[in-house]
Amino acid sequence: KATRSCFSAIVEVTGTLIPKDETAVRPERPGLKVAEILVDPGQSVTAGQALARLNRSEGGSIQVHAPVAGLVSSSSAEIGAVASGKGEALFNIITGNAFDLVGQVPTTDLAKLAVDQPAKVMVVGAGDMDGKVRLIAPTIEPNSQLGQVFISVDPSKHLLVNASGRAIVTTGESCGIAVPLTAILYGSAGTVVQVVRRQRVETRHVEVGLLSGGQVEVRKGLSEGDVVVARAGALLRDGDPVRPITAAAQAK
Repeated sequence: KATRSCFSAIVEVTGTLIPKDETAVRPERPGLKVAEILVDPGQSVTAGQALARLNRSEGGSIQVHAPVAGLVSSSSAEIGAVASGKGEALFNIITGNAFDLVGQVPTTDLAKLAVDQPAKVMVVGAGDMDGKVRLIAPTIEPNSQLGQVFISVDPSKHLLVNASGRAIVTTGESCGIAVPLTAILYGSAGTVVQVVRRQRVETRHVEVGLLSGGQVEVRKGLSEGDVVVARAGALLRDGDPVRPITAAAQAK
């Protein structure tokens, strides 16, 4: 029987994890050469901790200190290399454990997204987590016609920078008539469902909507309680006599 059910509209986002708060550390003046590296990527540091020692061209040396406490995520420091004052950071420090899943979605899906929509995030090596849409980029990439979306991830688990992940964002809900997906037939006549009335087959044109768990939403053409052919409907024609067996009875 056709029943009433609710369906969630979703958008899938695939991307990578990027730290929400990351501080770039550079020397205050250019032209200094790295003389000693005091920390390595993956090491936790405290605010004010010395990260490297740099030599001045005129003689003497200075130390570069961590402006914040956190985890050193990367370092470009090499002994003897000149540290850039404006280019690539000498060190990057992640503060906290808040991450964004940053991905790209087609323009059609971008229009369905809104800030604070809930998401279920699956990260490789970290399992499932809750998240929500934090930011939607105001522009799209002209060649690919994809737009960027940032999904904040629950920081209760330890996450790795640049780990791949996938998010399922719930963009809305629709409640209506539901039938098994196998009951829907597609052909030259359009989308139809075979209905049984008075022990005979009747073909109904329907308008379908969302899908979920093997069920499909029927927005037009059926009423609650209608008996539909769940399988082998393509073998039947209008007026064919049938003896329906309900799915529940067959399961027994």
